[in-house]
Amino acid sequence: MTTAESASPSSSSPSAAPGGFDLGALLAERGAERYALHSKYLNPQLPRMLHTIGFDKVYERAEGAHFFDAEGHDHLDMLAGFGVMGLGRHHPVVRRALHDVLDLSLADLTRFDCQPLPGLLAEKLLTHSPHLDRVFFGNSGTEAVETALKFARYATGRPRVLYCEHAFHGLTTGSLSVNGESGFRDGFAPLLPDTAVPLGDLDALARELRKGDVAALIVEPIQGKGVHEAPPGYLRAAQELLHRHKALLIADEVQTGLGRTGDFYAYQHEEGVEPDLVCVAKALSGGYVPVGATLGRDWIFKKVYSSMDRVLVHSASFGSNAQAMAAGLAVLAVMENEQVVAHARAVGERLKSRLTALIDEYELLADVRGRGLMIGIEFGRPASLKLRSRWAMLQAARKGLFAQMVVVPLLQRHRILTQVSGDHLEVIKLIPPLVITDQDADRFVEAFTDVMDDAHTGGGLMWDFGRTLIKQAVAHR
Repeated sequence: MTTAESASPSSSSPSAAPGGFDLGALLAERGAERYALHSKYLNPQLPRMLHTIGFDKVYERAEGAHFFDAEGHDHLDMLAGFGVMGLGRHHPVVRRALHDVLDLSLADLTRFDCQPLPGLLAEKLLTHSPHLDRVFFGNSGTEAVETALKFARYATGRPRVLYCEHAFHGLTTGSLSVNGESGFRDGFAPLLPDTAVPLGDLDALARELRKGDVAALIVEPIQGKGVHEAPPGYLRAAQELLHRHKALLIADEVQTGLGRTGDFYAYQHEEGVEPDLVCVAKALSGGYVPVGATLGRDWIFKKVYSSMDRVLVHSASFGSNAQAMAAGLAVLAVMENEQVVAHARAVGERLKSRLTALIDEYELLADVRGRGLMIGIEFGRPASLKLRSRWAMLQAARKGLFAQMVVVPLLQRHRILTQVSGDHLEVIKLIPPLVITDQDADRFVEAFTDVMDDAHTGGGLMWDFGRTLIKQAVAHR
């Protein structure tokens, strides 16, 4: 019997429940209450939203890029937990590494020793960005961004960080200060005095840098909201401008990193780009243990940690814990051994190519963009009068409803999980596990084609659901 099998929670025998706690039994007894429990004790709007759009499914288990319901039907995951499940769910190598690290009973998080796993993971991560030298481990993407903001400010002695319009860098206070979406920021002021510039606008960047108080520019090489890529040459030119003004370039690779875009990091698509700080998280976790990492240049780290008095000036209580480090090491080993980055590039090119070919067939389909397995599908105003009137009705109620109309039948009719790319956007973002197959990609295209056929008939259940969404949107204005 394997370690994974011996640790199965399905057994409810007394020997499997030390201390009287049996997780499998608890889930068997109370699992059916999942939506009621969330409504009563957690975010009350989540179950309400799921019920409204018909996403209130019950998934029993998951493997790779697929969920399975109680009847054994598979659902294709094209969302990957917002990018966390880069290797899919329950990859056996990552799972085994976590069993192993628990069985080793390591003296973890003593705070006053140096365990080997953090150093080994840092060493491995840095091989993918050889111009960087050191790593700080936290517990999430927003924590990786917070670290980069603090380090940039301290290293440069300047207070202001520039960010791009429509950016998303996290929801804690510092990260929220460089978040380009007002819907997330509203009601949480005052935030840090940072400044937005348009993605790709070098003149706007130069104007802000001339003020002399800019510590850094933080940028997603491909923005998650809307899947907008930095224009060719922008990152390198921005880097040169920043360094000329003694400011730093921070690359937020929390979602785009670790193979998502067909290279290990998305900034590597552009030759000569060497960010001073790089933020990663999500896929590094293997989908099991939260982890975030901030990679940086040696001089930046040495300036922050300049003396023994400052040894704990920036730290995280759970940072560098053994389980997270083991998961990260296993993830990087799988990516190398199974050539995950090359696979993501090839399948992504196939998927994007097939979707792009549909633009001329469907007037509601405006654009397909992205890199690797980070693809945005944008819908736009149709030409025909009948469809144009329906489109206008949706837009008047709330922008983004048509994209939601596409997402729902993909799940309900075709058992494919996707989601819109952001509030008030007519864009679906595909960020599936990097291990999806050509057959999975073809399954999505065939399902998407069916849904678009339905949308262009101007009738049927899809537009009936659209009317329901319009009523909901109007009622909650």
